[in-house]
Amino acid sequence: MILKNSICFFALFALPIAAQAQQKEAAPPIQIRAVLHDPAHPTADLYYTDDKGAVVKLGFRPKDLSKPLLTVPLNGSLVLYDTANVNPEKPEASLAATCKIPPNTKRGVVVVLPSPVGTKPAYRLVFIDDSAKAFPKGESRILTLLPVEAAIEAGEHKLPIHPGVIANLPAVKKVDNFNMAQTNFYYKQGESWTAFTERQLQYLDGVRYIFIVYAMPGALQPSVGTIVDTTTP
Repeated sequence: MILKNSICFFALFALPIAAQAQQKEAAPPIQIRAVLHDPAHPTADLYYTDDKGAVVKLGFRPKDLSKPLLTVPLNGSLVLYDTANVNPEKPEASLAATCKIPPNTKRGVVVVLPSPVGTKPAYRLVFIDDSAKAFPKGESRILTLLPVEAAIEAGEHKLPIHPGVIANLPAVKKVDNFNMAQTNFYYKQGESWTAFTERQLQYLDGVRYIFIVYAMPGALQPSVGTIVDTTTP
């Protein structure tokens, strides 16, 4: 379970449609960009409520963030549905995922993850504050889905990656003439650390990375998904 307040894994909710109308009047829209991380099922038809109150399809991009979307929070939460035809009497029946939005947040990155098989709702959300103050240019964020301790070494930085916490990687300044730096990921086995991804990455002032550390069923070692973001605040 993700514990840090910048991450939200919320269970099934049930809210009357009247609350949705009240929230639309009270809350200003926020901007989100979303990415689907589900290697076993890399496509999904999910829907959100836009700033005009219509339930519309969320256009995912493979291994990339969606275009900026405006949505109105429902009682302070981001809500995704599995259909555009939400029953006004039972909106919870169409719930695909929900996540609390931190107060006063105006823009965010949302990572959509599959829930464990057999559980509802079908997806869970990780919300990352996308403001210039919370996620500055040149920095990176690391989301680990592993149940064990991990770590990253990038340029001059060596940082732990704890289960259930988003790790902040400061801007990497120790780079070569091409702005490249060695970037290695490790996971802990007993008392030993094992490298599972070693590569050169380019670090620029206008580029942010979101790393997703995960393991596929039956895999011999973890993997790292990398989202490159050049659309910075």
